[in-house]
Amino acid sequence: MPDPEEAAMAQTMIEAAEAPPAAPLLEVPEQRPEDRGLPLVGRLFEFIADPLALMRRQWEAYGAVAPLKSRLDEGVMLLGPDACEEALRNKDKAFANEPAWGKIVGPFFHRGLMLMDFDEHHGHRRIMQEAFTRDRLSAYTERMHPAIAEGMAGWGTDAKFKAYPALKQLTLDIAADIFMGGAADTSRKEMDRVNKAFIACVQAAAGIVRADVPMTRWGKAYRGRHVLEDFLRHYLPAKRATATDDIFSVLCHIETEDGERFSDDDVVNHMIFLMMAAHDTSTITTSTMMQFLGQHPEWQERCREEALALGPEPTMAELEALQSLDLVMKESLRLRAPVPLLVRRAVRDTAIQGHRIPAGTDVMVCVQFSHVMEEYWTNPMVFDPERFSPERREDRSHRYAWEPFGGGVHKCIGLYFAGLEVKSIVHRLLRNYHWTVEPGYRAPLDNHSLPFPKDGQPINLVRSGSNR
Repeated sequence: MPDPEEAAMAQTMIEAAEAPPAAPLLEVPEQRPEDRGLPLVGRLFEFIADPLALMRRQWEAYGAVAPLKSRLDEGVMLLGPDACEEALRNKDKAFANEPAWGKIVGPFFHRGLMLMDFDEHHGHRRIMQEAFTRDRLSAYTERMHPAIAEGMAGWGTDAKFKAYPALKQLTLDIAADIFMGGAADTSRKEMDRVNKAFIACVQAAAGIVRADVPMTRWGKAYRGRHVLEDFLRHYLPAKRATATDDIFSVLCHIETEDGERFSDDDVVNHMIFLMMAAHDTSTITTSTMMQFLGQHPEWQERCREEALALGPEPTMAELEALQSLDLVMKESLRLRAPVPLLVRRAVRDTAIQGHRIPAGTDVMVCVQFSHVMEEYWTNPMVFDPERFSPERREDRSHRYAWEPFGGGVHKCIGLYFAGLEVKSIVHRLLRNYHWTVEPGYRAPLDNHSLPFPKDGQPINLVRSGSNR
């Protein structure tokens, strides 16, 4: 009687022999002379001026796998959800985060979760997930409301209110409370210094001189990293000594069932990355929502009705049930993804959409472009939150048509926390203020790192008669 395993193996060999040969891999198209850009930096300044316009030009010229080379980088852009999905799902583990992000911001977010790969990333993420359980998220939500109320206390009627810097200060204050436990002995001056240090570290991404040279982006970021480390290490012994419900303390004390815990260095490295990610991306999303709600009063009123139906400090479950606000948030994330592209490095030869990607190639996963492709979205440049409604669900046109939080094993670990924070802020704004934005206003974005409005995003803010 034949052995079942041998029979199965023989059948597999027969099927493999009968299968048509795999199509030969295509080479990435050669970069046209007119697309080479400047001698050293290539098309970096085109990206800074308008990332989406560059993505469109690349798509039209080359398709889903487009060359983007310079003296500094040998890379390709991945455009469209099919190509993005292949890279983010990373089935053959050919793409790594650390070599790519490390070249851009590595010294400043050293050993943050985003800059880890494979087994090490899995181990750290497994521990950190304990800080973002549903019970903990509920507690963070409850704690946010007093910090938001205090942060907005000084906001009054102002026809030229600069929304972005005000929100950035607010989200930093929230981070100081939720992440740091209030940092009671920290002055406003010290928190301003911390905020400037975060900005310096984030803006290192556009640095051309990638070394600790004074007055350069990287030079400022090196000094910013020292500020952040000193700040966190000052509080570390107290956080180790007493377990509280802020994220800093949670990271000091969480432990998996197998007894895995973070070292002191791990805690500091993860705190620097998490605080940056929490307050920068949330600021961008909230300010974008304020712009669109100010330009679309019908949506502002629709969201306000939902907000007024709740108390001033809604629970996590109540925030999750704010349907109109959720639609607006998703549409804002579509039109202005806080992180418009993700980077990876090929650590072994692989293929994307049938194109050979050699080891050592830097890959730019252009999530923002997927968000505005006409193949997947109706009138994609128009603000239309209903596209996410149960009746339409245009985001289901492709699994990766909408990916503001990335995908695969590196999908943003704090995405639910971020959504709760943004909704909590906008909920209180809707209860206490009305605002308008000129219909034709288009935020002049600084794209050196994460996109933000260079003009501070002025709005006409009007405080309501009573504080609700």
